[in-house]
Amino acid sequence: MGKFVIRNVASGIKFDLKATNGQVILSSEIYASRAAAIKGIASIKLCAPTANVENQTEEGFKVMQHPKFEMYQDKAGEFRFRLKARNGKIIGTSEGYTAKAGCLNGIESVMTNAAEAETEG
Repeated sequence: MGKFVIRNVASGIKFDLKATNGQVILSSEIYASRAAAIKGIASIKLCAPTANVENQTEEGFKVMQHPKFEMYQDKAGEFRFRLKARNGKIIGTSEGYTAKAGCLNGIESVMTNAAEAETEG
């Protein structure tokens, strides 16, 4: 089972969702308070399991409704995803993947791990 790990950073508080193997599969924005970070975690737990996947790496991709994962290719050519809540706000982002299949596996891992993940920190 995955877990959300809350930590302090220089400019506030953020969290990572880690898979069972300990690898970070999703990172949050920086929050001003722990309470705000907890709300962010709740939003991910609610949205991730049923979010649509919008593959922006395909020409003529279909725009999906929120909540959704947006998979895209960055300027360095790596594949990434971001999770958007029902209101369209980004609530989590991924690391860069060299292959599209790895990125899709990351999305699947967030969908599988988020809802039941415990929170520490």
